[in-house]
Amino acid sequence: MNRSFLFVPGNSERKLEKAATTGADALIIDLEDSVTADNRPAARKITAAYLQGENQQQIWVRINALDTSDAIEDLRTIIPSSPFGIVLPKPRNASDTNQLAKLCEALEAENDLPLGKIKILPIATENPAAIFSLHEYTTASDRLAGLTWGAEDLSTALGATATRENGRWLGPYELARSLCLFAASASAVPAIDTVYTDFKDLEGLEKYAATANRDGFEGMLAIHPDQIPVINEAFRPSPTVIERSERIVELFRQNPDSGAIAMDGEMIDRPHWLKAKRILKIVERNK
Repeated sequence: MNRSFLFVPGNSERKLEKAATTGADALIIDLEDSVTADNRPAARKITAAYLQGENQQQIWVRINALDTSDAIEDLRTIIPSSPFGIVLPKPRNASDTNQLAKLCEALEAENDLPLGKIKILPIATENPAAIFSLHEYTTASDRLAGLTWGAEDLSTALGATATRENGRWLGPYELARSLCLFAASASAVPAIDTVYTDFKDLEGLEKYAATANRDGFEGMLAIHPDQIPVINEAFRPSPTVIERSERIVELFRQNPDSGAIAMDGEMIDRPHWLKAKRILKIVERNK
């Protein structure tokens, strides 16, 4: 998985051009919150054209929520241009991911694309009801590529007046963050932390991203190009982590039929192996 995902408005060719030079591991072209309804038809065309260019980064597209008419128009316009994945906002539960997977498959077939190619990244906590069913992602479509979470839409739905106090998440949002992390681990996919909205506070971002990495998140969403170097550095595996990951992968290579293997006085099992492989992929991709 990627360390940094930069949101870029789908209706701005200038910002898309700049985003390609930021060093972000992935771009999320936004057709939802940052694009007004009147500008979405143009944004879809700009996004489709951008997807057909020569892009060095993974390109994801955040569509509109599935219960809106815009979602189908988003998918019909962009899937022929074969994005790496779809970011799904405001899912009610994992069934929305499964519904999106079926829509992707139908449109892949219609456009002669490889079936199953397009991945899905749900923003799993924006709907209050979704909090109670995050465990259902363990049986979601194979297209599920990770889980991320959001506080802003959740706070709006709750009628809250703040999400943080003294720089720290308030209780409801810390709970949502933790449950997203648990659900991603249980589903054997990467957990991606949400945006740090004060894009001028790079020192605060550095501390937050380091904490996210410590807690088990494998990457982070970003809303401004200046945040990318900070996030990339915070999620860069240390030499110690790389060496440990190499040893874990080698142990399982030598013992392919083992479910758990002792190493340095602890039992190493499949989740450790999967995480080690993801870490080594990050290292290889960023050489």
